[in-house]
Amino acid sequence: MALCLQFPMARASHQILERSRTIAVVGASRDPSKAGGSVPAGLQSRGFRIIPINPFADTLFGERVYRSLLDVPEKIDIVDVFRPSPDTPEIARQAAAIGARALWLQLDIRSAEARRIAESAGMDYVEDECTAVVASLYRIRKTAA
Repeated sequence: MALCLQFPMARASHQILERSRTIAVVGASRDPSKAGGSVPAGLQSRGFRIIPINPFADTLFGERVYRSLLDVPEKIDIVDVFRPSPDTPEIARQAAAIGARALWLQLDIRSAEARRIAESAGMDYVEDECTAVVASLYRIRKTAA
């Protein structure tokens, strides 16, 4: 008799975005020409609640900036990462500690260790994809709650 193990199917990136409303942006930028500035602004214009994480700013996108994910007092659906790959395992640990539902590494950012941490914590995981591109391709918009 063969043993058949069933693993939960991973959600596609657009499904993760569709079921989310609040996005913490680690590496949010004050520079609108950088992806960490333009992507969160675009997501915000689509109705997502953006929580910027940046150690050097006080306000971005009209929102209070937090120094760390651990400082955010509200529930986060997606931790959207605009930091280099070597930084992502620690970000994954913080995302797990706060109970985020998903860890999303932007274009050109990959980390086997961050994936392991996120999946061990039960989070959905996306790497090397842009939230803004996915939102645009799937026409994802949030309406006021």
